[in-house]
Amino acid sequence: MQKKNLKTMIMEATVLNSAQIMILESFASAKSQEEMDELMDVLREFYAKKLDKELERLWNEGILNQEKLDELSEQHLRTPYRML
Repeated sequence: MQKKNLKTMIMEATVLNSAQIMILESFASAKSQEEMDELMDVLREFYAKKLDKELERLWNEGILNQEKLDELSEQHLRTPYRML
């Protein structure tokens, strides 16, 4: 029996949902880099609107406020690089 590499096994095990398939098909049908860029803009706008809506909900429910934003702005949240 032939050994399969990890990438092949992962690809075989991956099951895409209908939204993922639709996005892949949309990008596959793009005929130019300009069309790819337009699709990316649409996706960015979609997620930006979702983020705005969630932030507004958190603010209206008192979960997020100016004091918490100020605290976050003072934190260093980057993941440190690890030496290999």
